[in-house]
Amino acid sequence: MSDLFTAADLASMARLGIDPAEAARHVAFLTHPPAAARLERPCTRGDGVERMAEEHHRDLLGLFEEAEKAGRLSKFVPASGAASRMFQSLRKALDDSGATWFDWNDRASKGDHAASEVVRFVEELESLPFAAELREAVGEEVFGDPRGHLSELLAATLLLPGLGLAGRPKGLVPFHLEEEGSRTPFEEHLVEAGLTVRAESGRTPVHFTVAEEARGDFEALLERHRSLLEKRLHARFEVTFSVQERSSDTLAVGLDGRPFRTVEGDLLFRPGGHGALLGNLAALGGDIVFVKNIDNVVPDARKGPTLLWKRILAGRLLEVERRVHHLVSLLSGGDPAAADEALSYLRETFGDATAESDDLPPDERVVWVRARLERPLRVCGVVRNQGEPGGGPFWVRGRDGRLSRQIVESAEVDLADPAQKALWAAGTHFNPVDLVLSLRDASGRPWDLSRFVDEEAVFVSKKSHGGVALLALERPGLWNGAMAFWNTLFVEVPIETFAPVKSVLDLLRPEHRPAPE
Repeated sequence: MSDLFTAADLASMARLGIDPAEAARHVAFLTHPPAAARLERPCTRGDGVERMAEEHHRDLLGLFEEAEKAGRLSKFVPASGAASRMFQSLRKALDDSGATWFDWNDRASKGDHAASEVVRFVEELESLPFAAELREAVGEEVFGDPRGHLSELLAATLLLPGLGLAGRPKGLVPFHLEEEGSRTPFEEHLVEAGLTVRAESGRTPVHFTVAEEARGDFEALLERHRSLLEKRLHARFEVTFSVQERSSDTLAVGLDGRPFRTVEGDLLFRPGGHGALLGNLAALGGDIVFVKNIDNVVPDARKGPTLLWKRILAGRLLEVERRVHHLVSLLSGGDPAAADEALSYLRETFGDATAESDDLPPDERVVWVRARLERPLRVCGVVRNQGEPGGGPFWVRGRDGRLSRQIVESAEVDLADPAQKALWAAGTHFNPVDLVLSLRDASGRPWDLSRFVDEEAVFVSKKSHGGVALLALERPGLWNGAMAFWNTLFVEVPIETFAPVKSVLDLLRPEHRPAPE
C-alpha cells in the first residue's frame, strides 16, 4: 500500500477510523469491478413470491400479537435522505428567474415535464399539506396570485427565510394534513410504530438514522409532539438516533485508477451508501425489527392495509423462525434423520436446491444443514410491478453456484447482456422496502450481521468533485448485498401499502389525501 498512500494519508484515515487495507480494497473494486449479479429468473407468484391465503391470516396475526405483547418488536427507519430531489423541477424554475408563468405554461403545453410540474404545483397549491404555512410565510397578496408572483412563491417554498423545504431532510417535510395540522413522515413513522411495535407495557422502540446536522431538528420535533402522540397511542416512545459513521466512507478513485485527491492534495472519502447502515442496525441489538423507507407513509385514514400487512409479514417471519429454531434444536443432537427433515424444510421454504450435501457423511451433513439454517432471517413485502424505478425480487446465481432469492437493483445487472436484460424486464414484482427481520439466533444471541454480507456486491458510479470526474463506490446495499446471505422470503402485499414520495407532486396522489367520506 506504500505506493497508494502517504504518511499524511494514513494519519487522516486513522482519524476517520478507516483501515488502510479497506481503503486499498476500495481502489481494487473501483479499478476492477466485481462481476455483475447473475439473474437466473424473476421471483414470481409460486416461484419465490408467496401469497398469504386469507384463512392463514388469523394464525399469523396471533404470532404477531404474542411477540408484540412480549416486547420483541422494534422499528428501524433510514431517514438521512435530503428532500432536494423532491423539488428539482421547482428549483429549476426558481433558477430560471427570467421565465414568467406564461413561459412555463407554454413549455408545459409542448411536453416539458419539469414545466408541467411547475404548472401543476401552482394550480393545485392550496391542496398541498404545507399550503397554510406557505400562505403565512408569503402573505395573502403573493399566495392569492401565485402566477403573478411565481419567483417569490418558489423562493419561499424552497429557501430560507421561507419554509426552506428543499434544504430539509425528507423526513421533516410536511406530507399529510391531520386534525392537529400538517404531519411529517417522521411523525407518521412514530404513529405507525405505536400501532405495530408497542409492547404490552407501552414501550415503543423506534430508531432513525439521520444526517448529523439534522439530528437536533428531529429531536426538537419529537419533543413538540411526543406528549400528544403518546397519549393518543397509549405508547411510551423510546426514540433513538444514529448517524452514518465516517469509518464506513469509501475512497474515491480518479479516472487514472489512482486515489482521488482534492486540490489541497487530500484523499476524498464519500459516504458509503445505505449499506453502510448495517452497523447501525447491528448496534441496536434488536430482536424482531421492522424496516421501511422514510417516505413510504400514508395518512391515518389510509393506514389500515399497511398495519394489517405489517402484522402478517411479522407473523410469517415468526412462524418460520419458530420452525427453524426447532430444527436447530433437533440438529444439535446430531441426528441424521433431523438433517433430512431440516434439508427438506430448507429447500421447500428458502429454495436452496443445492445438492452439495447429498454425498457428505452423516455427521458432516448435519453440520452443513445447520449452517444453512442458522442465519439471520428476513421477510420482505413485495408489490406487483407498477413501473416504479427501483429493485425487485429475483433468483440469483451466486459466485459459489448457489441459487438464492435476492433483492436486485438495475445497477447490479449487466444490461448490455441481452439475456440478462430480458430477465430484468420480465420481473413481475417491485421492492417497496417493507421488511421484517429476525436478528437473534435460537439461543437469543444477536447475529454478527457482518458475517452475512456479500462484500463484492458493490455499486460503482461516475461522479465529480470540483468539476473533475471520479469513480465512487457504494457498499453493498442494506437490503441487497448487505443481506445477501440471509435466509429470505418474499411475500406479496397489496399496492395500497406502497405510497412513496419522490416528487412534491406525489403528495397530490389519492393515497396521500384523507380518505373520502
